[in-house]
Amino acid sequence: MQRFFIYLILFIGAFLLFGWYFSNITLYLILSLVIAALLRPLTNQLNDFHLVRQHIPRWLAILISYASIILLIFLLSLLFLPLINNQLVILSEMDLEGIYLQVQEPIERVERVLFRYQLLENKPGSLFEEMKSSVVAFIKSFDFGGFISGFVNVTSSLIIGTMAVAFITFFLLLENGLLRRNLLNLIPNAYFELSVATFTKVEKLLSNYLFGLLIQMLFLFSIASLGLTIVGVDYALTIALFAAVANLIPYAGPILGASFGIMVGISTGTFSSDAEYTYFLFKILSVFAVVQLTDNVVIQPMIFSKSVKAHPLEIFVIIFAGAKIAGIVGMIFAIPVYTIFRVSVMEFYEGYKSYRIFKIKATN
Repeated sequence: MQRFFIYLILFIGAFLLFGWYFSNITLYLILSLVIAALLRPLTNQLNDFHLVRQHIPRWLAILISYASIILLIFLLSLLFLPLINNQLVILSEMDLEGIYLQVQEPIERVERVLFRYQLLENKPGSLFEEMKSSVVAFIKSFDFGGFISGFVNVTSSLIIGTMAVAFITFFLLLENGLLRRNLLNLIPNAYFELSVATFTKVEKLLSNYLFGLLIQMLFLFSIASLGLTIVGVDYALTIALFAAVANLIPYAGPILGASFGIMVGISTGTFSSDAEYTYFLFKILSVFAVVQLTDNVVIQPMIFSKSVKAHPLEIFVIIFAGAKIAGIVGMIFAIPVYTIFRVSVMEFYEGYKSYRIFKIKATN
């Protein structure tokens, strides 16, 4: 058993090293496993459905599942089309001369204060001219060729990644349980039952976690859309959808959602005075404060503490470790990956203790 634990630690170390070195492949595999876990219930239901006294072929059930996901993403993206069209209209009607005057006035106020306290010695208007010169110099020095090249590289990487994830997910769903069977075939017979129990527990915890995330997104979307509608913010459903999806990013997600809501609210609203503008910002921030408070006090403890059975401090450390390793993607997938290793080690440790107790009793 001790030798097995040594092999297990070496295997985990080699797996982590492989995952770090081939980070793209590891990311594709993790995404495929998550998507396969989400689509498996629908695929199994479609596969069991009888059409003209025949089962729907599994490959066709998988394609229908893919089509349902694409349709759902398309329908959700329709919420953003009116907002995008509105912003394009605002940009086309933008008065550049008016913006120039609006920016110039507050800068001149700051400049007068600096002159009053003798913090600036240049002639009046020099501060604005220097800022304008800096902006013009930045625009002239901007590498448009490099930007286009980088955009093309990112786009091609996204297309290749999408195709790779779709391909891997298809075969994971087609050969239902293939990965699990192949992994179990590598386990010695002495540890087969313990390994099966570990796999079962890991699958249960991960399915609970994914289902909890879905419930979290639905709750946040409902609360945010209702609150923003009540306070009179335009495009409340669009803002709420973005905030619910962004909340998948731990800690940074709520800030992104609130920032997006503020930007949309300011760009689409009309304000007659500074007091009205301030009150409008207060209403948006109040809604997101209620959303975040509900998420932290009610939803997250239910999902993280109960679904993955981990202490909040553990979750905090693991999320930032994931951010250090793989950025935002690491933050999102830190908890599922940690759950797999944590449950595996704990199950085998419990099996080792039971083995030791049985050996002592047999000796006595």
